[in-house]
Order: sequence, then structure tokens, then C-alpha cells
Amino acid sequence: MVMQTGQANSSENSGILAASGSDFTVRIIQYPDGMSHWDQVNSYLKLRKEVFIDRLDWPLFHAEDLEFEQYDSFDTTYVVASQGSKVVGGARLRRTDQLSGGGHLRYSYMIRDACLGLLPGLPKNLCDAIPPMDRSIWELTRMVVNGPRDVTRMILQATNDFLCKKDAASVLFLGSPAFLRMARSWNWPAQQLGPVTGNADGRFQVIECPVRRPQ
Repeated sequence: MVMQTGQANSSENSGILAASGSDFTVRIIQYPDGMSHWDQVNSYLKLRKEVFIDRLDWPLFHAEDLEFEQYDSFDTTYVVASQGSKVVGGARLRRTDQLSGGGHLRYSYMIRDACLGLLPGLPKNLCDAIPPMDRSIWELTRMVVNGPRDVTRMILQATNDFLCKKDAASVLFLGSPAFLRMARSWNWPAQQLGPVTGNADGRFQVIECPVRRPQ
């Protein structure tokens, strides 16, 4: 699906969704259909390291110039924004009923695992109740943008369009309190699922937003 500012038209190829406006393009990348664009996923992981580790000094795992963790797997969907050949933003999508890992420890998704006490770096009181494992609910995390505010909006719009095609009901976000205000300013009916909390890296909260259907 390709969207131009002020008008919309669409095309779909091998499960890859692209949205463009101005000089920016947002692409949905999944394995294996999106392997021809997997270099953009690597650039997104590099951008995460540049922003989260090099700039913000978050104590996250990284290997060489990539920041990644157990939720970055081949069943993860990536939303990647680029300007020409340069990746300027992105986010990570996971369906909340997915499991990864082996042995005694199985991971589902970041927000739920934090509430279950499986992630020492995040507080357990992110949500007022344990989040569900539901194929109609997705999680969006690790959003990073190195560009204008419109890039964030385009990432969210492309995410919503993709989730609409997947018959998803809602999406969970883990972000700063400013993210909730920003979403509401764009008329996204977002609501918080727990208190504003935080750690040494900053303040954040869990937000749920229903997937918007075409009018």
C-alpha cells in the first residue's frame, strides 16, 4: 500500500506494505517475504544502537553496531522508515500470542514478560492487570525516529494499515507519557493500561490503541 500526502493509492507485493509521503517511505518487512529488504532491518537495528545506547546510554545488549534482543526473531514484523537509501526510523511488531525461546524460559512479548517479572530491567507494575496473549492484539516496541515528527505519524499509519489487513483489534505500545499526548493530538483513541512508571532510563507507560478501520 502506497500513500501520498493528500491522496492515497495502493499496491501490494509478497506481503510487503509500503507507505510514502514526501521523500519518506515506510515499509512493513516480514520473513521470508521481505528478505530482499532485510538490509533495512539491519539498518534499523543499527539506528537503535545509535540512539538507545550511544546517545541515551541505555544498558542494552548489542553486538558490534547492532542492538537486538530475544524479541528480534524471524517471527517479528518490522516497520521501517527510510529517506532514499537511509533508514530514519522504525519499530518492532509482535503478535501477543507468539512464543519464542526454549527450555524452561519461554518469552511472549516485552510488556507481558515485564509484568510477569521476566525482565529485570523493567518494572512489574507496567499494567494494572497482566496483559493477554491474544492473536487479535499486537505489541509495538523499540520505536525510534531520527527525523521529523511526520515520520512517527507515518510509521503509526503504516502499522495501523497493516494490522487492519490482519484483522487485529488493537495494538499495545510502551512509550513515554508524551507519546499518549501525541497520539491523542492525531485523534488516535489511545488509553493507558497502567501508571506512568520508569527506571534509570526514563519514564514510560503502556498504551493501548484500537486499530482504526477505513470509513
